Amino acid sequence: MKKLLEFIPLILFFIVYKTYGVQEGAIVLAVATVIQLILLKVLYKQIEKSQWIMGIAVVIFGLLTAYFNDLVFLKWKVTLINALFAIVLLVSQFVFKKPIIQALLGKELTLPQSAWATLNVGWAGFFILCMVINIIISQFFSDDIWTTFKVFGLTGLSLVATLVTVIYLYPHLKLQEESNGK
Repeated sequence: MKKLLEFIPLILFFIVYKTYGVQEGAIVLAVATVIQLILLKVLYKQIEKSQWIMGIAVVIFGLLTAYFNDLVFLKWKVTLINALFAIVLLVSQFVFKKPIIQALLGKELTLPQSAWATLNVGWAGFFILCMVINIIISQFFSDDIWTTFKVFGLTGLSLVATLVTVIYLYPHLKLQEESNGK
């Protein structure tokens, strides 16, 4: 339900952009994102930091896109957010020596330090990959192709990354389950 709620502003943006245009789509995106954050607060009693960052970025870049009637601002938002997430993951691991993935998921999972490090670098690589693909598509393809990529391509890539993460974690989770069962 929570993931569906996060996807709704994107779908609304896509439909309104394709039907009416850039300004209208960007306004709908910004308004839907504010409503989404309110619903997250009401339904789940909290909004995660990453959701705040994304929400604020969507509203700011969405309103800039609407004001200037130019998708370039939303295109750069995707690039900047992916770069920010990659930097945070890499700095947490290589500067602070504590993978942020471990801080986020360590209460639910017990993994060896090497697994946390691999997971952290893997997700940083994923965000860098998304950033590079976004730059290529936003610079060398039409706005229509970019919006389709933004809504469906990045979502698909995220699902694949999540699936790869589950496959990677499976042996560790199986070991954890076996040790808890003893």
